[in-house]
Amino acid sequence: MIKRRTFLKKASIAATTAFLPSCSVSAPNESNRLRIAQIGVGGMGASDLNSISSHKMVDIVALCDVDSNALKKSSVLFPNAKTFADYRVLLSEMQDEIDAVVISTPDHTHAPASIMAMNLNKAVYCQKPLTHHISEAREMNSIAKEKNLVTQMGIQVHSFYDYKLATLLIKSGIIGKVSTVHAWSPKNWGYDGLKPSGSDPIPKSLDWNLWLGTAKKHGYKKDLYHPFNWRKLVDFGCGTLGDMGVHIFDTPYNALQLDVPKTVTNECREPNEFGYPEKNKVTYIFPGTEQTTDELKWIWYDGIGAPEKHLDLELPNNEELHDQGAIFIGEKGRLYLPHFMIEPKLIVDGQYQKMDIEKFNLGKPVRDYDKEEKFHYHEFVDACLGNDTCSAPFSYASRLTETILLGVIAGRFPGETLNWDKNLARFKEEKANKFISGTYRDF
Repeated sequence: MIKRRTFLKKASIAATTAFLPSCSVSAPNESNRLRIAQIGVGGMGASDLNSISSHKMVDIVALCDVDSNALKKSSVLFPNAKTFADYRVLLSEMQDEIDAVVISTPDHTHAPASIMAMNLNKAVYCQKPLTHHISEAREMNSIAKEKNLVTQMGIQVHSFYDYKLATLLIKSGIIGKVSTVHAWSPKNWGYDGLKPSGSDPIPKSLDWNLWLGTAKKHGYKKDLYHPFNWRKLVDFGCGTLGDMGVHIFDTPYNALQLDVPKTVTNECREPNEFGYPEKNKVTYIFPGTEQTTDELKWIWYDGIGAPEKHLDLELPNNEELHDQGAIFIGEKGRLYLPHFMIEPKLIVDGQYQKMDIEKFNLGKPVRDYDKEEKFHYHEFVDACLGNDTCSAPFSYASRLTETILLGVIAGRFPGETLNWDKNLARFKEEKANKFISGTYRDF
C-alpha cells in the first residue's frame, strides 16, 4: 500500500503540462460543444451516459470501463468514442481532447479518478457519495475551488420538483424553526456474514486488478463484488447510508443550510471489518442555523423494518409511512417528504393542511422520471458552457458527503458518541481518526 498523496501525484503527472483553461465560464473549444469522457458505463454508469448525452451540445468522445462487456454495449451507442479499460490511460492520452469527465464507478474510485481529472483542469460530474473517505471529499473541494472548476455530484433528485418545493417551504418558515429530522430507508446495503474464503475464476470480460484500483487486494468472488454488491463492503462502498442516505439527506440538509455535525452516534452491530452493518440507527447533532433551533437532532434509520416507531412519525388517518423519506419537526408543525416524486405534506395538530405553493412559481410537478432526472445533468453541461450554475457543486457535496461518512465511521464504534472538530478535521476520540482517510494500493 502507498500513501494517498503519493498515488495521486504519480497518477497526475500529466497535469504538469502547460495550464489548460478551466471549463467554468464559456464554451471550452472552437466547436462550442462539450466533449465528455465517461468513466464507468455499466449499471448506474449506463444511466448517467444516457442522461448526459441527451443534451444537444454534448459529444461523447471517450468511454472507460474495466468490464469489456459493458464497454461494448456503450460503444454500440457511441461508435466514434475511443474506448479504454484504465481511466489513467484515458486521461493521460486524451487530455487535449476532452473538456469534462463523468465518473460513475464504485465509490472507492470516485476520488482517484476525479482528482486526476481535476488536476488536468477538467470539469467533473461525479456520482454520489462524492468519496469513500472524508479526507478525499475535502481534497476534491479544495482542488475544485483552487482551479475554479465546474463540478456536480450525481444526486439527480436534487433538481426534482418535490425536493425544490420542500426546500422553499422550509426556508419560508412554514413549520417554524426545525428541531429534529427523521430520515429512513429500509434498503439493506450491509453484510453481516463472514468474509468468504478462497476465490472464483475471474470472468474474461473483467480486469479485476483495475476494478480493485486503489483498494486492498481481494480475491474475486462471483456475485459478491462486481457489478453490484460492492456497496455492502467496507473497502469499496459506504453502505445504505452512503447510497440512499445521500439522496434522502440532501433536501433537509440543503433546506436547513446545515454544516457538518458536532457529534454522531451509530447504534448497530459490532464491526466485522468486511461488510457494513445491515441495520443502523445514526443520530447526528448539528449546530443551529437560521432555520433550526439552537441545535438540530437528525436521526437516520436503515435496514429491513426501518424506521423504528416514533410519535414524530405518526401520520394522519393512521396512514403508513412511505418506504423511504424524511420528516421535519418544527415549532409550528411537521413537513413530510416521501422519497420520491411525491409532493411534501404539511401536518399541523395531527391533520394535513393545505399549502399555498403557487407563490414559489415552480409550475406544475413533473411526473416523468426519465424527463426530470435529466435536469441535473443538463445543468452541469450548461454550467460548463457558461449558461448556468451547478446546484450540487463539490463545495456543497463535500460537506454533505462528510456528514454521511461521519455516520459510516461511527458504525465502527457502536453506541459510542463521537465528537467531530470540523476545523481540525479530526475526532476528539483518537481511535476514530484512522478512518478519516485510507491508503491506496499501487496498481
